[in-house]
Amino acid sequence: MRLGLNLRYLGALGAGADPQTSAVQVREAERLGFSVVWTAEVFSSDAVSLLGWLAAQTSRIGLGTAVMQIPARTPTMTAMTAATLDLLSGGRFRLGLGVSGPQVSEGWHGARFDRPLARTREYVDVVRLALRRQDVVYDGEHHRLPLPDGPGKPLRLGTRPLRKDVPLYLAAVGPRNTALAGEIADGWLSVFFQPEHGATHLEQLRAGRRKRGRDLTGFDVVAAVPVVVGEDLAECADRVRMYTTHYLGGMGSRTQNFYNSLAVQMGYGAAAHRVQELYLAGKPREAAAAVPQEFLERTCLLGPVDRIADGLRAYAEAGVTTLSAMVFPEHGADGLGELRALTEAFEKSGVAE
Repeated sequence: MRLGLNLRYLGALGAGADPQTSAVQVREAERLGFSVVWTAEVFSSDAVSLLGWLAAQTSRIGLGTAVMQIPARTPTMTAMTAATLDLLSGGRFRLGLGVSGPQVSEGWHGARFDRPLARTREYVDVVRLALRRQDVVYDGEHHRLPLPDGPGKPLRLGTRPLRKDVPLYLAAVGPRNTALAGEIADGWLSVFFQPEHGATHLEQLRAGRRKRGRDLTGFDVVAAVPVVVGEDLAECADRVRMYTTHYLGGMGSRTQNFYNSLAVQMGYGAAAHRVQELYLAGKPREAAAAVPQEFLERTCLLGPVDRIADGLRAYAEAGVTTLSAMVFPEHGADGLGELRALTEAFEKSGVAE
């Protein structure tokens, strides 16, 4: 297993990181031997700008998007961006894509959130076609290039990519989405991954891989995991409560929140419903208090270094190949201490590749 780092949004709602803090953390992660850093976007800072800035300040660590939102860009624009970032970083870019959810897709990007699996499949087809510098001709249900009734003609990417096969990852929640990631991607970006259910997720990925006559060899199973190192378990959990609350309560709509549904499937139906109701009623602190401690302990790495080491072993045994930490320092400089403590736990765990 390898270590990665997931960065927070820049300045989001007063709780995000600032650019300099992010850069310092990434340079320290590179020094410590982390394999990759990921940037994200919802409707705050975008994933691409920060990653390009970080490419100029690092030399070895992989640079990935987790994720670039599919409804925010045409697939050919995404291919242009991937080729550019890969060139700027010297071949270190990893393209992570996700459909987001109905609230962001329709409320922020003005793109209908219907048939997300079919849209994703077509989108990835076009991205890969463009990165291979072939004429982009595609006749799909959701993407048609060039348009059949206008002056457009088949075009190909003008930039010569450093790599025609930029590693492509899909963020997916749910069995069908996860199987699709196994079928058409090079890696899976998961959230709220629980080691005890790892076998189920791996079988979903294998089902997708089998459609292409492949197995999981070389496929990257990435778990984004909040990490707080400390002696007081309850205090550690409190540091990640609001992050978890935002996903369970506000990511998606009242009737379609994939993360809330995932918590229901994990056996926390009543609590998940309560968190969402409080969050949508404008009571985020009460919603955070309603998140069960057990849920946080099952989906995060919390506590002393030895306990973190035990947790890392569980993730590795469950099939995770990259564990990407999200740190929640009380002060900016504390993030470096979290990364060093995680590295200590990683070394103790004995799961390094």
